[in-house]
Amino acid sequence: MKLGVFAIGKIKDPSLRHVADDYFARIQRYVRCEEVELRDDSAWERALVSDATAIALEVNGKAWTSEQFAEQLERWARVNKGQIHFLIGGAEGIPRAVSQRTHAALSLSSFTLPHRLARVLLYEQLYRAMTILRGEPYAREG
Repeated sequence: MKLGVFAIGKIKDPSLRHVADDYFARIQRYVRCEEVELRDDSAWERALVSDATAIALEVNGKAWTSEQFAEQLERWARVNKGQIHFLIGGAEGIPRAVSQRTHAALSLSSFTLPHRLARVLLYEQLYRAMTILRGEPYAREG
């Protein structure tokens, strides 16, 4: 499995960047993962490669429990050479033309989330999914 997270914009807040980096490093203990920060909507083509399963993070996407998400992640890993790309839009979301070309839509919450916070939540859920798939206890902070 190889994961890619493609997001419009950067995480500029140092404390939020620290949390994102922590979860990103945890994910990398299990699978290869890359983070690509896109400047604008014209850069989405990089995330929509034919060798990857593209998942759009959308408020109206499918909502799963953590266990269901882990199972779905495992199913996605069985196709397209195991490459899964998650797409996170900016303030205006993911352009409709891009969203229509993805394989699925995922909702992290029915709330509208800032893209920087959505990225941190996605990283946490990806890490949690890795621990679920391997039957490991989730590392809790003290």
